[in-house]
Amino acid sequence: MNDVAAVLPTRTQHALTLGDQRAVVAAVGASLRSYTVGERDVVLPFDENDPAPAFSGAVLAPWPNRLADGEYVRDGVTYEVPITEHARRTALHGLVSFTEFALTSSSGTSVTLEHTTVPTHGYPWQVRVSVTYTLTDDGLHVTIEATNVGTGVAPYGTGVHPWLSPGDAAVDDCTLSVGAARHVLVDDRLLPTGDEPVGPGTDLREPLALRGVAFDDAWTSPERDTDGRSWARFTSPDGRTVAMWADEAAEAWQVCTGDGIPLIERRGVAVEPMTCIADAFRTGEDLVELAPGGQHVLTWGLRLE
Repeated sequence: MNDVAAVLPTRTQHALTLGDQRAVVAAVGASLRSYTVGERDVVLPFDENDPAPAFSGAVLAPWPNRLADGEYVRDGVTYEVPITEHARRTALHGLVSFTEFALTSSSGTSVTLEHTTVPTHGYPWQVRVSVTYTLTDDGLHVTIEATNVGTGVAPYGTGVHPWLSPGDAAVDDCTLSVGAARHVLVDDRLLPTGDEPVGPGTDLREPLALRGVAFDDAWTSPERDTDGRSWARFTSPDGRTVAMWADEAAEAWQVCTGDGIPLIERRGVAVEPMTCIADAFRTGEDLVELAPGGQHVLTWGLRLE
């Protein structure tokens, strides 16, 4: 019998190091499998021998969040993609989160991975998604660049799904802030029905204590600094803060506290910058229309303060 080497479920691991920062990017989903500063986890790590739990660290494309019934219409044509969240009958987080990305370049502090969507009856466009992770003195910087390498105008949206770590603390003992002025209203399938100005319990512009708070919610109208970045901050009782930013391509932030989610169970908080909220393929809200040869770029980053 021939010996066959075991293949990791997360495929090739790409380790980056700069000073006391270390990040590991897995080829599947171009996922941020771990990121530490010193001995402190910035994101919840997961084992290379396990599929990413709850989309941990994955790139979300060509749509983030939920698509109702896995169905949408463009130019009079109905397209259907697989339902992946059966309880709510939605297609969750696009097509590439559990797809292997190929290496295009790497160094000790940076790696670029890419994947081109394979045309299907549900998504017949070819979009090359290139993801670059770079460790800098200011933390981890990430760029997601999409290019339409096929024919026809491709609907597109993107986001990322890191579970931010509270370090040695419990989520209940932490605070969260997100610089955004409007809160998205949803139905019982977590699909958007409208929005409202932030108010008591949803205004995260100042740090909110998370004890007893459960979120799987989106915020829009992000407040941007002079560099065009919007920010979220997750602060532990020891005073350490995981600070996350996204550039002007991010129109929304999703926050999930992980309640009832297997393998997460409120051990961290998912903070997800997105170019559009749920169901954008159906509503058209903030949907990117990628013409042949067209490009779209989202840049975001993490640092420990």
